[in-house]
Amino acid sequence: MNRWIQKYLDKANLLASPVQIVVFYYLSLIVVTSLLLCIPFFKQPGVNISFIDTIFMAVSTVSVTGLTTFPLEQVYNQNGIVLLEILFQIGGFGITMLSTFILVIAGRRIGLQQRRLIQTDMNQPRLSGNVRLVYTIFGIMLAIQAVFGVIFSCYLYARDGFEHLAKSIFDGFYISISALTNAGFDITGQSIIPYSKDYLFLFLIMILIFIGGLGFPVIIEVLAWIKMTWFRPGNQKFRFSLFAKLAGSFAVGFFFIGTILIFLSENNGYFANKTVIEKTITAMFYSVTTRNAGLQINQIGDFNTTTLLIFSILMFIGASPSSVGGGVRTTTIGILGLYLLSFIRGHKNVNVFNRRIHENDIQKSIVVVNLSIFMCLIAVFILSITENQSLISLIVEVTSAFGTTGLSTGITSSLSVIGKMVIIILMFVGRVGMLYMLIFFVSKKDRDEKYRFPSEQIIIG
Repeated sequence: MNRWIQKYLDKANLLASPVQIVVFYYLSLIVVTSLLLCIPFFKQPGVNISFIDTIFMAVSTVSVTGLTTFPLEQVYNQNGIVLLEILFQIGGFGITMLSTFILVIAGRRIGLQQRRLIQTDMNQPRLSGNVRLVYTIFGIMLAIQAVFGVIFSCYLYARDGFEHLAKSIFDGFYISISALTNAGFDITGQSIIPYSKDYLFLFLIMILIFIGGLGFPVIIEVLAWIKMTWFRPGNQKFRFSLFAKLAGSFAVGFFFIGTILIFLSENNGYFANKTVIEKTITAMFYSVTTRNAGLQINQIGDFNTTTLLIFSILMFIGASPSSVGGGVRTTTIGILGLYLLSFIRGHKNVNVFNRRIHENDIQKSIVVVNLSIFMCLIAVFILSITENQSLISLIVEVTSAFGTTGLSTGITSSLSVIGKMVIIILMFVGRVGMLYMLIFFVSKKDRDEKYRFPSEQIIIG
């Protein structure tokens, strides 16, 4: 099996670029997932799902989105839920990371081509150190899931009683895996609404969601900083990379901005009869969960239109690069914001943390944001024609799919075939990344042109 994987990877690498191979891997994973979800062993007796709904579920699982066209608890049995948990791990960590981890465990040598795939799939700037990054991340994430799974299981056991021990363990580990991988699939029909008053429980879930969306390289650097600062104190000072500083700063910044906006938007609405603590915890939870997890503690329809628009913006932004989340990514929006601020101030360079952001990164941010906005607008336009739903519901559905979040106002199951196909495309692009999809379809070659055309100014604005 392992020899076949390595042989397959070596042949594939000779035929296409790393980006094309990574996209092909995800497409292949969707096909395999669709076939697995059709097996009766994973389904409730007598349940039949249409082809488009199976593909929809496969893409939603691989992209760890959480949108479904049917209630999971009515379609899949416990074996099916376990299968989904495994698929969450594959979709969240990435198929390239998983295949590399299998080869490492099997003692196989990781060649140059496979290292290039890891670099591409995890969006790393350097080729060196990526194999170590893979098994370190795997170990850390599995350990976090296990620890929080035990904590949640103990909590549910104490809350529900001894007769529910097996269910408490199952649900505890499911919530842990779902939150850390930012999957957000609802297997009960109520998400985590029954625990909306358990603030410590919600706080732990928020921590898991935040860790999952922070970015794998950032987690590694934070652990290295803790190790150097706490366990090896000395004169040596740990230095975070610019990416870690930006990803962490933007993640925290968007969290606080989202919390404040949601709090103010619903202060006289859904929050009107709630205490300050309830308002704050609920606003904090949705500021985190909208940027990828998709877990909810009340019905989304309870919020007003302004709040749903705030949710849509947060879902569009998504998580950090090289994380389990999707969307346009926090650093992309953050760099674009820094560029606009520098332009307004009349600065030619974008400087932050005593470093200058490269022009190529600024160009990529502008291209990715504009193409993503254009794609979402086109999707909303198509759905407004094919679906008989309110505009705000369509906006939430589109941004939720693109941000691989999974929140919905409840219209997913009623989508037409065309509507489901649009959402499928959005979920796939949101997981793989707009830039990679552009490179996949448009061949790009770097050329050092030896000449320049004369420049001429035009009227702008």
